Amino acid sequence: MSTTTDRVSALPRPVTPPSPSPRWSSLELLPPLAVVLLGTVLLLPGHGLWFDELFTAEVGRRSYAEILAAIVEGRGTTSYLADVPPSYNAPWYFVVHTWLLLPGIGGDTSLRVLALLATAGGLALVTRAVTRLTSRAAGVLAGLVLAADPLLLEQAVEARPYGLAVLATGATLLGLVRWLQEPPRGLALFGLAGAGMGLSHWYAVTVLAAFVVAALLLRGRRALPIVLIGGIAALPVIGLIGVNLLNGTGSRNAEHLRDTDGELADLAAAAWTGGSTPLLFLTFGLAVLGALRGVGVRVVGACWVLVPLLLLVLAEFARPVFLPRYLLAGLLGLGVLAAVGALTLPRAARAPVAGLLVACSLLAAAPLAEREPRERADDVVALLADRHRAGEPIVAADQRSATGLDHYVRTAAPQLRPDVVLPPDDAPASADRVWLVRRMIRGEVVSTDDDGVLEDAGLRVTAEYEFPAGKTNLLVQLWER
Repeated sequence: MSTTTDRVSALPRPVTPPSPSPRWSSLELLPPLAVVLLGTVLLLPGHGLWFDELFTAEVGRRSYAEILAAIVEGRGTTSYLADVPPSYNAPWYFVVHTWLLLPGIGGDTSLRVLALLATAGGLALVTRAVTRLTSRAAGVLAGLVLAADPLLLEQAVEARPYGLAVLATGATLLGLVRWLQEPPRGLALFGLAGAGMGLSHWYAVTVLAAFVVAALLLRGRRALPIVLIGGIAALPVIGLIGVNLLNGTGSRNAEHLRDTDGELADLAAAAWTGGSTPLLFLTFGLAVLGALRGVGVRVVGACWVLVPLLLLVLAEFARPVFLPRYLLAGLLGLGVLAAVGALTLPRAARAPVAGLLVACSLLAAAPLAEREPRERADDVVALLADRHRAGEPIVAADQRSATGLDHYVRTAAPQLRPDVVLPPDDAPASADRVWLVRRMIRGEVVSTDDDGVLEDAGLRVTAEYEFPAGKTNLLVQLWER
């Protein structure tokens, strides 16, 4: 009897097959639908584009050849943007140009809709990936938490490449999850989307590094394919950075980056939670739970948050690197971990805490619905169209004024075009009446060469019209003899 028992115990035990990933469900559409709905609410006021978005509109309307030449040569696409080439976000402008080729596309809102649709696609992919790693409840909750976040919502409705970065991040995550569960499936998606991450915004390459680290921790030596594909996926953005260094673009816009004095992680978390202290503590506490107890996702989620922050903290020893929206791709992991953490609580507490997390995010994002325009160049052109007389010069005194004036004259008041004067040209001294469009910073008029030209010609300011806004304050002056 004992011999028989020994033989049975010596037999190999059957291997339990891995549980299949949850099938796709229409419930997973809730997060992308939520972000589209919330984004639509934010777009309803129809505010005009501000400088960064106007730059997208200006570059995106150029041909593929013109955009490529500007990128390679490190120059702007028009005279008043000569020193502002399309650089680190270069591929975004090719996407925009392709979008503008579609029938019926071309207005300001359509550019913002492109970013919103890309964001929605990214949330759909994140939802599917988290569902495969954990459960459908965790995936849908993670997507809803991201959809309601103030930082993501703010960037989702601006004509800038952050929606594209969210889309690429979601696709890269899904590629990683497929590879973890059914290797070698997912490698191609991981590589292609990983390259797209860095090309849509080069800070996002830190998240690509995070996913590679997660694969190493989970699979050890078997993660070599992911390491190789991840390295190859990083090459395009490395090449793009190299092009910008060689053509002299270098550290353009670096003046906008802040030195956080070692508080980068704290400021990043505050940016994600929109400055809401209750949401900050709730998100942080649940994210810790998710990192410690989140079955299936804790390693990926923890790497997603910690690796980008660590890389940026190290980079900060060399130079300032902080700008909240630049960290968006990495901070998505914080929302995912918080959602997963909510579902690690005792069963009776899960739904209330999950609801509280989404509700707090919505409350933190609520001020976005009432925010003022970031720039009012559209209102400036409307005023000029109403009060300007044919033959009176309309002069843009600076780069930002020129970008808005040029765009809205082209799209809303083409009858003004013959009288528009853009930098580097100065105001004409021969006219009896001149309209001067310029910036104000902290209530002070930004002085330019045009002041001296007009004063020397005997003109004086007889009327002023202020257009205050969230980003750029514009001023229209009427100069007369």
